[in-house]
Amino acid sequence: MIDLTTAQNALKDAYLAVACNQLNTKTNPLFAKIKQSSADVYGKQIIKAAPIGLNGGVGAGSETGELPTARGNTYAQFKTSLKNLYGTIEISDKAIRASSNSNGAFVDLLNAEIEGLITASKFNLGRMLYGDGTGVVGKVSSYSNGVATMDSVKNLMEGMVVDVYTSGAKSHSGLRISYVDRVNKTITFETNPSSNLTANDLLYVQGSKDNEITGLGAIFDTTKSLYGLDRTANKWLNPYISSPTSAQEISDSLLQTAVDFLEENAGSTIDFISCGAGVKRAYQQYLACYRRNVDVTELAGGYKAISFNGIPVVSDRFVPDDTLYMLDTSKFTLHQLCDWEWIEGEGGKILRQKAGYPAYTATLVKYADLICDQPNGQAKFTNISSSVTNPFSTTVNVNSSTESA
Repeated sequence: MIDLTTAQNALKDAYLAVACNQLNTKTNPLFAKIKQSSADVYGKQIIKAAPIGLNGGVGAGSETGELPTARGNTYAQFKTSLKNLYGTIEISDKAIRASSNSNGAFVDLLNAEIEGLITASKFNLGRMLYGDGTGVVGKVSSYSNGVATMDSVKNLMEGMVVDVYTSGAKSHSGLRISYVDRVNKTITFETNPSSNLTANDLLYVQGSKDNEITGLGAIFDTTKSLYGLDRTANKWLNPYISSPTSAQEISDSLLQTAVDFLEENAGSTIDFISCGAGVKRAYQQYLACYRRNVDVTELAGGYKAISFNGIPVVSDRFVPDDTLYMLDTSKFTLHQLCDWEWIEGEGGKILRQKAGYPAYTATLVKYADLICDQPNGQAKFTNISSSVTNPFSTTVNVNSSTESA
């Protein structure tokens, strides 16, 4: 006989390990490459000493002269709060009772709920990794007849529940998206908002405003402080950014310029390139134009990617089409209080009745935040053209006849 105890034991003993593995290794290639650690976690905060520059106690001298004066490492203190990452499943009492006499039906029930939770969690983790920590998933351009036109729908998905903020104040909460038109960049809600949305309204995942992990968006936003440090007073925090007003073409030379600069000035070693789909297509076109073989490399988690000088080049849906990141992933750590765990109630119960409803909920949680030890060792390119000029497309005269080179 299947009952709540059986369900709880299955969630704790069988499904937790699966969920942890999927979320830690299958979220996306970049997340799989970032190390995770419980070091530097103190209470509800992460406090980390980040070295700046070189040890000053080095020098040359005469055979009988004074030794170099000791000058130890210079450190800055990074400080950030652990972010609370949640994922909740809900199973109705009726569904549990209906499957109580069938092991197969019960397993199917739990499989469906866990798979749905993992899929949604991977989507949001991947989105947060490239976000700025504010939780913004889109900005309204216009609204008419229940349809909101957005500036972008990359971060939006059917089923997502969002809050809407107008001029910094919450104007709508708990709106669930029923349809995303990715061609026209519009969204429709399951239930029309009580009042119209307005231009420049911001959408956030429910309850997530200013509560998400410190993603790449925050690391490369040089207008804001980072890990409690003001960038004006700590200019070494600023990464390499190439953001010209006119479109720039992707090329090996462009990428190598950043690699060389970061190696010479920050001592970093770029080992991962992440870009928008448009940039990846442009780079593939560039390789084809120069008749070069496209090298493919295999990454942790089973992912495959093309490469630049042995560095994997991966496209990610959460990176704008004209943007490319060059990262030294050894400088990134996801500091966590613990790995994914079920929240346990009184008596160690995982499944708890939803107050006032004939249903039970279980919540997966992780307390963590992302820290980059060396922000100035990372690079970002924007406004990259989605196409490249083919140097072999011009016509030339050869022995008075016209041929295509």
